[in-house]
Amino acid sequence: MIYRHFIAPPRAFTQFSHDLIRHPRLSSDAVRLLTWQLSLPPGTRESLSRTAERAHIGGCAFTRAKRQLKEEGFVHERRLQGPGGLWVTQQLVYSVPLSEGEAVKLLAQMPVGPAGTTTTERVSPQLAPGRRAPAVGQPTTPPTDGYPPQAPEGNTPNQPPRPPAEHEAAARSPQPDDGSTPSEPHLTAARALVDTFPALSPDLRHIPRAMRPELTRLTARWLAAGHPPTAVRTHVLRGLPDDGTPVHHPGGLLRHLLRDVPPPPPAPADRPATTAPPLTEDHAAGPQLPGPRLSSRLAGTRECAGEHVQPLLFRPVGDETHCPRCASCLPANSSTA
Repeated sequence: MIYRHFIAPPRAFTQFSHDLIRHPRLSSDAVRLLTWQLSLPPGTRESLSRTAERAHIGGCAFTRAKRQLKEEGFVHERRLQGPGGLWVTQQLVYSVPLSEGEAVKLLAQMPVGPAGTTTTERVSPQLAPGRRAPAVGQPTTPPTDGYPPQAPEGNTPNQPPRPPAEHEAAARSPQPDDGSTPSEPHLTAARALVDTFPALSPDLRHIPRAMRPELTRLTARWLAAGHPPTAVRTHVLRGLPDDGTPVHHPGGLLRHLLRDVPPPPPAPADRPATTAPPLTEDHAAGPQLPGPRLSSRLAGTRECAGEHVQPLLFRPVGDETHCPRCASCLPANSSTA
């Protein structure tokens, strides 16, 4: 059982309808926000956000309460441009629901002045911006062509243009055929050779497509210098890590391996007759390539005795004959020697 007792306040009170306080579609925050606004003294220009801050209504609760008041017609807003081009927001809070047309008529009777102050002159919702002070100096056209002034050095795209006479002389002069500029057949063969690089090793599967033209030019230099495609593939395989280190940038590794072009091997008829070295234990462990074709960084390497698509060289620690990947797949009781 609930006992209710109401004492009418002698001063500082506001009368509200029961329909407003008991509105079924307004939350407690919306009712508190509306009653707080309607209880302010006449002429007080306090925004809804300031009222929510004073009433300790949070940001999300204020947004929800304001949306409910606007949907039920208790709050109406409009934005207009006052004198001097200043945009202001007018808020109309009413104790009974109003339609959109009724709210527009009431808002049209409340013109605004600078900084939202009330003015006695009727203003239009759209006003031209105020007069501004002109900029200093004469108007000029911004430059739209040419490179910025620089001092180009080395290999830079900002090279100064050649004089016409020098450009024509360079075009007429014959270019030396030293193999530095690959021909079209070499580029075609190099493009097909680069397409086979991902099949050489799992480390080369993800070559960036944007690097294919650069790798094609580097490979074409090898072919133009007289290296066969098998020699290029062998050189790439020898440059791959043999200790299980993952290759994060296969395109950069290929560019490093193909950047320097060694001299081609001599023809079989031009090779000097040399006696074969005696077969030592190191030679019996794995096939060794001739000295002139073996790079200095491959000294001490050995060909893996395991099954690979292409010959795989690795650097043994002792007398093992299998690379670390193949050794990990061998049975524990088998010997790699």
